[in-house]
Amino acid sequence: MRLKKTAVMVGMMGAGKTAVGTAVARILGVPFLDSDEEIVKAADRSIAEIFERDGEAFFRARETEVIARLLKGAPAILSTGGGAFLSETNRQLIAEHGVSVWLKADLDLLWQRVRYKTTRPLLRTANPRETLRGLYEARLPFYQMADIVVASAPDLSIEDMARRVIEAMAGRPDVLDAGLPGKKD
Repeated sequence: MRLKKTAVMVGMMGAGKTAVGTAVARILGVPFLDSDEEIVKAADRSIAEIFERDGEAFFRARETEVIARLLKGAPAILSTGGGAFLSETNRQLIAEHGVSVWLKADLDLLWQRVRYKTTRPLLRTANPRETLRGLYEARLPFYQMADIVVASAPDLSIEDMARRVIEAMAGRPDVLDAGLPGKKD
C-alpha cells in the first residue's frame, strides 16, 4: 500500500486522532505528524501557555502556518487539534494538498476518554461535560465536511480503528494505492 497524499485526522478531543493516526502511520510505513506538537516545539511552550499568553487567535494563526507547511511534505498521517478543521482556510489547505479523515465518536465515548485528563485547556470549566457537549455540537457541522468518515465504537481497539481508517482510505484510489494486481495509477 502506498499513501499518495497526506491524510489529516480531524475530530474532537478524545476521538483518537493521535493514537489511531500513529497506528495508521506505522502500518503504512509513513511518518506520523502532529500539528499541536509542531506548534509546541516552535513556540517552546505548551498549548495551554500559548492560549493563556497570546490568545486563541494567535494560536489558530500558528496552527494554519504549521498545517500548510506539513501538507507540503511527503505523504504522511497528520493529526490536528480538535479546532483546526473549523477554519475554512485549513479545510481548503487540506482539500488542496491532502485528504481529511474524521474520526467520528459520540459524546459519551469522548467524555469517557477525556474526563480525567488535565491537559485539555478548553475543559477547564465548572462543568467540563457540558463544555464538551457544547464544543461537540458546535463543531459537528464542520467535521461532517470531511472527505472520509470513520466511526468509532467503545469496543474497538486502536489497531481495529487503524484498520478501519486504512480500509476507508483504500476506497479512495487518489489517497491510497492498495497495490492490487492489475491496477495501474
